[in-house]
Amino acid sequence: MNVLVTGAYGQLGRELEYLFKQQNDLHFFGTDIDTLDITDIESVERFVSENKINFIINSAAYTAVDLAEDETKTAYKVNSDAVENLAKVANINNIGFITVSTDYVFNGEFFKPLNEKQTPNPVSVYGKSKYEGEKKAILKNLYTIIIRTSWLYSPYGKNFAKTILSLSKERDELSVVFDQIGTPTFARDLAQAIIEIVLRSQDGFRKFAGIYHFSNEGVCSWYDFAYEIIKLSGNKCKITPVTSDKYPTKAQRPFYSVMDKTKIKKTFNIKIPHWTESLALCIKELSD
Repeated sequence: MNVLVTGAYGQLGRELEYLFKQQNDLHFFGTDIDTLDITDIESVERFVSENKINFIINSAAYTAVDLAEDETKTAYKVNSDAVENLAKVANINNIGFITVSTDYVFNGEFFKPLNEKQTPNPVSVYGKSKYEGEKKAILKNLYTIIIRTSWLYSPYGKNFAKTILSLSKERDELSVVFDQIGTPTFARDLAQAIIEIVLRSQDGFRKFAGIYHFSNEGVCSWYDFAYEIIKLSGNKCKITPVTSDKYPTKAQRPFYSVMDKTKIKKTFNIKIPHWTESLALCIKELSD
């Protein structure tokens, strides 16, 4: 099976490439902006045809949450228009399509684990652009598989875990918000889940169409996340919990975005590690 992975240079794309090398039945075709412009549907159609692609995984995204408030057009182009293109091409060619979305499609005012039936109500341009991408994908391709995830981190790229790790080496004290609650997701665990879905889809992807939630198990605040990062690293840096109003950002974040993962676990028989277990693996890799 030939699988196109967009956003191959990103956190999830890099982890997918790593895991694809362990699969004999899946052939990885990784692209990024320098090799495939997914905002140009003709380019997408040509690439899929020339490389005989059987499945598309879209891990490309505009993820600069605060910058998106100013770069609205770019955010929508990547997170919405490009997703529509990929969904349309997948539908025309009768091939599987997975696109990755975010917990930021929710407003964070419902303090109970969010399942796939909850109605999104994003409060930032980033969240709105991702939700628009979800809607366009389903409109153009009824067999789209959407996976919403949260607080993604890995040894690659720019992310919260790497930032805290770096800052804790340079500073004696850091302030981190404790009133935003969610769950970190190790990109490798998400990549593994996606590969399981692709493998199961070889006998027919249409029966798996729909929205799924995926993150690691457990719940924490950004403060808890940072505390665990520093504890695992052994760095001598004090973490001070603060409320969000003490750390203002341009884009509003959901205060509670813990996701219910029952559906994806039952459908694909996926075992998901606790966030602290996966974080320990990532920190070890970054420290070696």
